[in-house]
Amino acid sequence: MALDAEFGKHMLQLITSRYDNRHWRKKIEKTLSLPQSGVGDERQQQTFVYLKLNLKAYKSRRADPDSWILGGYATKEVIDRAKFQPHLVGPEMTAEDVAFLGTDPGPEIDEAWWEEMLVQWFGAPEDEQAVEPTAAETASEAGTESSSARS
Repeated sequence: MALDAEFGKHMLQLITSRYDNRHWRKKIEKTLSLPQSGVGDERQQQTFVYLKLNLKAYKSRRADPDSWILGGYATKEVIDRAKFQPHLVGPEMTAEDVAFLGTDPGPEIDEAWWEEMLVQWFGAPEDEQAVEPTAAETASEAGTESSSARS
């Protein structure tokens, strides 16, 4: 289950407006390390990938884990480039698609919201969780029950 358009918009606003806030920097870095498949809206997904690639720090791609340049002029330049040249984000992107970047999403976007956003990003639909157990799972459970009954 991916983020809906509203969650996606707030997530992108959070990344592009609170990057200078030390409190949010680690959360933004963690968000940038997530797979883009968690963003449901096509245009928001393109924007997320643009930010993810352009905010990536220059370093050894083989030895070091991913890190990002957050804070300062370089981050602001990447965001401004997206806002004023939306074709760099995606060929069919318009100024309206990226106009919200850099604006704070509001005080209701806090740590509890961020945790809920992570659940939405990775959460599976409930229909998938209600799948019948396979024959192998049933057999292994029966074996576990019989061994615990002997004790």
